[in-house]
Amino acid sequence: MSEDLDARAGEYVLGLLDPSEAEACAARLVADPAFARAVEHWRSRLAEFDLSAPAQVPSAAVWARIAAATARAAAAPSPARTTRPASGWRLALAAAWESLPVWRGIGMGAAAAALLLAIGLGFQMRETARAPVLVAVLLSDDNRPAAVINTFRDGRAELVPLAALRAPEGKALQVWTLWDRARGPVSVGVVDALHSLDLQLKGLPTAVPEQLFEVTLEPAGGSPTGRPTGPILMKGTASRAL
Repeated sequence: MSEDLDARAGEYVLGLLDPSEAEACAARLVADPAFARAVEHWRSRLAEFDLSAPAQVPSAAVWARIAAATARAAAAPSPARTTRPASGWRLALAAAWESLPVWRGIGMGAAAAALLLAIGLGFQMRETARAPVLVAVLLSDDNRPAAVINTFRDGRAELVPLAALRAPEGKALQVWTLWDRARGPVSVGVVDALHSLDLQLKGLPTAVPEQLFEVTLEPAGGSPTGRPTGPILMKGTASRAL
């Protein structure tokens, strides 16, 4: 396949020809099998771009401005300059400038770079959403870390145990939080044994630094009064995550 035939087929598929040239190419599709194969090749390679946006027909005013600009450029006198033999790199640059495949490659490379950037930003946003904004280390009576509570930007909170702890028969472990002494402690979870637990903070104000979290030993099913009644097994206050 000659370069001229391939280039003309590409210009035809991209819609770069004027109406008379496009009409001639349409007739050539029937008479020239090689040209028809080249056009089909270009259409298959550019199909993704064709599907990415609806077709737009330039208005008559747009074509008029293009024609006027072309006429002015053709009529403008060329500046006098000393003719020098073109060096190898200049010839290569000129060939690349006029090469439709080169520009198509640049465009596809830019699209790929944009896609990678979007993927990277999406990954970074997901990682940011997963990182806790506040962390509370719950200490036992002997000041040993027993559990960690992480609170997240979207309002979620989780308890992660650092030591095994199970309530005795007929008892339960109840998790509380306190951000306003006037309101008092609010229950955010009841379990038989400590394990990774999503705390029930829905409907509560967003957690803030110095907010208290604690675990108490209560009757099975949780405190009957809605307030802590048993001994405090561990507690700690929230601090901003580093």
